[in-house]
Amino acid sequence: MSRRAYSEINLHITWHVKDNAAVLRDEIEVQLHRYLRRRAAEEPDVICREVGGTDDHVHLVVSAQPTLLISEWVGQMKGASAHYVNKLIANRKVLEWQPGYGVVSFGTKDLPWVVDYVLNQRAHHSGGKTHVRLERIEPDDEGKPAQAGSVQ
Repeated sequence: MSRRAYSEINLHITWHVKDNAAVLRDEIEVQLHRYLRRRAAEEPDVICREVGGTDDHVHLVVSAQPTLLISEWVGQMKGASAHYVNKLIANRKVLEWQPGYGVVSFGTKDLPWVVDYVLNQRAHHSGGKTHVRLERIEPDDEGKPAQAGSVQ
């Protein structure tokens, strides 16, 4: 595929800690988010817009080129970030990601509110004002992607 293609591909990606363990706290969270930003910046097909999350999951907002293989890239991000936390921060196994992830595409006009949503994850979760589409990591019970939904 030509690298000279026009595209506006904006993605919101999320994944969870295994068993939703609350290990992404304090310095681990700060360093993990910094690492995810740096790692995303190394990918020529990605512009990292924001990283956020809570104690048990992360959210990334990126703009991507059509050449990005999303599942492969997310797998690399998950594996590398767990290795980084376990080997270089904690010096022991404290972080393991659960299988899967959620990815939602959105239009460029929605970029500001999606970035704001990711920046304010703790407030959204503590206030019960999460957006179902941006929190899902599994299809619905019938195996289909989640339907566009309202605030939960």
